Amino acid sequence: MSEEFEIVREFEVDAPPEKVWDAVTTGTGGYLWPMDPPEPREGGKGPFGSTVTAWDPPHRYTNRSEDVGFPIQTVNQLDYTIEPLDEGRRAWVRYVHSGIFTDDWNNQYDGASKHTNFYLHTLCEYLTHFAPRPVTFAQLQGPAASQTPRALAAVGLALGLSDDTAAGTKVGVRGPGGRTLDAVLDYRNPYFIGLRTDNALIRFFGRGHWGAPLGISIHDFAPDADAEANESAWQAWLNEVFSQA
Repeated sequence: MSEEFEIVREFEVDAPPEKVWDAVTTGTGGYLWPMDPPEPREGGKGPFGSTVTAWDPPHRYTNRSEDVGFPIQTVNQLDYTIEPLDEGRRAWVRYVHSGIFTDDWNNQYDGASKHTNFYLHTLCEYLTHFAPRPVTFAQLQGPAASQTPRALAAVGLALGLSDDTAAGTKVGVRGPGGRTLDAVLDYRNPYFIGLRTDNALIRFFGRGHWGAPLGISIHDFAPDADAEANESAWQAWLNEVFSQA
């Protein structure tokens, strides 16, 4: 049965409103994934076939789609309200994701809600540490054996994280090719792991909780970043983690 949903989040970030605006309209590859920028007007074309329904830089941006392109959802709307704090040095953001799920409502809502928390945290990490540096984006997913709620724990173990390593800790993790990556564990819960290095945000998605394989996204801000090399290296690493499953 089709049913509406609404996910609302409010947060503050140490970035001016103009910087937040650029991130959510033209810089999505820095924290989410690359999208075609919206036409800068109400009624313009938005990402993935959506329509821009509000355009007031740098304060309000909304896009809406009534043809999402997959059967579990019809309507999808993303709404951003951005206001200045501390004489414009910082920003307050209200984010609302709404729409209609057509099947498996509780599971879809739970996944969308938890992913929202992680994506918005990643947005703040991007704004605080990397914006407006150009980004090279790569993403991949694990083999079928990673399609389990236990998959993220296996990834944490492979990275060398102990069970009590908390978010905010500086760590040396075991990355592709046996290399040690110096990073900050910027996010950790039973569903997601976030690593921040000097030049990248590396995100691990434990989507087995919602019946999908584990995913990784790499937002690489190094001048010589290579998306294909990043994807190949982390895919080999991930395949090895689950090769014994």
